[in-house]
Amino acid sequence: MQVDESEFSNQLLDYHNILYLCHRNADSDALGSAFALKEAIGGTIGVIGGCDRVASTLARQLNIEYVTDPKDNFDLVVVVDTSTLAQLNGFQLKNYAVIDHHTTTLLNEHALFCLRRNRSSTAEIVIEVLNSMGAPVMRRAAFALIAGIITDTGNFKHARAESFRAMAELMELSGIEYSEVMDVLSSLPQEVSMRIAFLKAAQRIAIERLDDWIIVTSQVSSFGGAAATNLIQIGADVAFVASKDGDLVKVSARARKYAINAGVNLAKLMEEISAQFKGTGGGHEGAAGMDVYGDADDILLRCVEYVKNSFRKKY
Repeated sequence: MQVDESEFSNQLLDYHNILYLCHRNADSDALGSAFALKEAIGGTIGVIGGCDRVASTLARQLNIEYVTDPKDNFDLVVVVDTSTLAQLNGFQLKNYAVIDHHTTTLLNEHALFCLRRNRSSTAEIVIEVLNSMGAPVMRRAAFALIAGIITDTGNFKHARAESFRAMAELMELSGIEYSEVMDVLSSLPQEVSMRIAFLKAAQRIAIERLDDWIIVTSQVSSFGGAAATNLIQIGADVAFVASKDGDLVKVSARARKYAINAGVNLAKLMEEISAQFKGTGGGHEGAAGMDVYGDADDILLRCVEYVKNSFRKKY
């Protein structure tokens, strides 16, 4: 059942033991959104597998407490910033709600209630929920939400007007300066293993050209999402990076804004192709992923052909 911001908060207030559940390798948007909801309404933050490096730093900076791989012994589970069951690593959802901003999500159908908005981050939706409640936004929660907006918009490269409005509101309410949050987010040097993954992704790259469009694929053992982003930064228009985990193949995809404007929709691509390979996928138009089973080369080839067809349909 789709609800608005006011009804979402009213529904939450009917429960006493709430788990705000973040996807595996939780990012700052997921953790910050969960923290702000927990501060306003009460409950427990749960994270599948742990947080990524930036969110872990944010948690230490703000003293955010969370449970890793929580048990399902709560009256209600609020799934935060998550579009597929695969991101929950087998966590059994029973009584649950969803708050999310992804273009596609497979979790809404069986949710007791859900709130999805076309925003650049879940944090932007959360501030609207808090406003509908008349709840004060304390400094730590504001800091966490600002961090979520910054990271999920790629330092505002993918921001919408709502992103800037939410940022301005949070900064005015809390007195937090943009530079304060950036100091925390930029204080982390890249791990050596991540830089090696970037180099290997570039070394193993396969390039497909369609007119002036450059579509690339590669394979690494870890940091697939970051590697795909790096391939975009060095010249690709659309990038797919696969990582193998036993029989499972994880594919991360990224696209430039003008590739999206030309017809590429990675969220739709991942949803459709993952269904062909007995998996799940989703995300945003310009950043998405899937967990599937099959031959990595074949899967990447399907992705490339899908993108080529998207360009051909547009022109």
